[in-house]
Amino acid sequence: MSLSSHVQILGRGPGRSRSLTQDEASDAMRLMLRGDAAPEAVGALLMLLRMKGETAEEIAGFAHAAQGALPDLPKADLDWPSYAAGRTRGAPWFLCAAKQVAHAGHRVLLHGWNGTDPKVRAGLGDAGIRIATNPDQAAVLLDRDRIAYLPLEAFHPALFRLLTLRDVLGLRSCINTVCRMLNPAGANTSVQGVFHPSYRLLQADAAALLGWKALTVIKGGGGEFERHPAKAIVAFGLRGSCSWENSFPALLPDIRRLSEPMGDTPCPRWAAQTPDAFECAVIAGTAAAAFDSLGAGSAPEHAPQTAA
Repeated sequence: MSLSSHVQILGRGPGRSRSLTQDEASDAMRLMLRGDAAPEAVGALLMLLRMKGETAEEIAGFAHAAQGALPDLPKADLDWPSYAAGRTRGAPWFLCAAKQVAHAGHRVLLHGWNGTDPKVRAGLGDAGIRIATNPDQAAVLLDRDRIAYLPLEAFHPALFRLLTLRDVLGLRSCINTVCRMLNPAGANTSVQGVFHPSYRLLQADAAALLGWKALTVIKGGGGEFERHPAKAIVAFGLRGSCSWENSFPALLPDIRRLSEPMGDTPCPRWAAQTPDAFECAVIAGTAAAAFDSLGAGSAPEHAPQTAA
């Protein structure tokens, strides 16, 4: 099929249009990644999906095709995507939580793109996480440090081009969700944050269609997998490839924002000072949720416990 055929399926009008099947979505993504589809058709398809609302079958089909275009990457234990825009967040304390998981012996691959917001990538060095410029370097870092950050543009430039169409279209597209579903290192476990709660179940259902084993999706700080320690957090996902839902309890009585907005530059506090009690709870609670995702025996004995 041509990409225009998929556009017709989505845009025929009331009573005639329908969602794409998983196979049709895979075909559409392969056509878009190839780079020779008309840009008007690419934009039309992405915006029709945005207006309609994506289905789990569409996300799973897109992700499956995008995974088929991945380079060979080293195996990881935990997949940790980071694709939030970051406009509402402060310091990226979730990076410290990821580092704790690595310190416990698990191989953690972070990957992402955060638009023009510099906070996550600028914070990587402060958290002691190195950026890999290619898959081979990611393999070296995972062997040495058990954690690495791989930029989307370094391992999937074709998908990166589709993601950055936001600058042209002026709106977020489903490619942001597809990137979260990439799991480029084939980890058995993934943790994901979303800004809009409705995407938690969408991503969980897509993961089930893709045959994933373990996943936790939460509404997290700034759209990242970052737990607010003063709130009970509802999580959706998979355990043992079966649908799962749970609530992580509040850890503190404090009522405050996760972190004060940092503007366009990293906060000096992030680099120069130790976190306060609330921020320590952000790190510990986020790490505990990641350990919960990895399963029994994954956490060190001192890690905070989450709800059963």
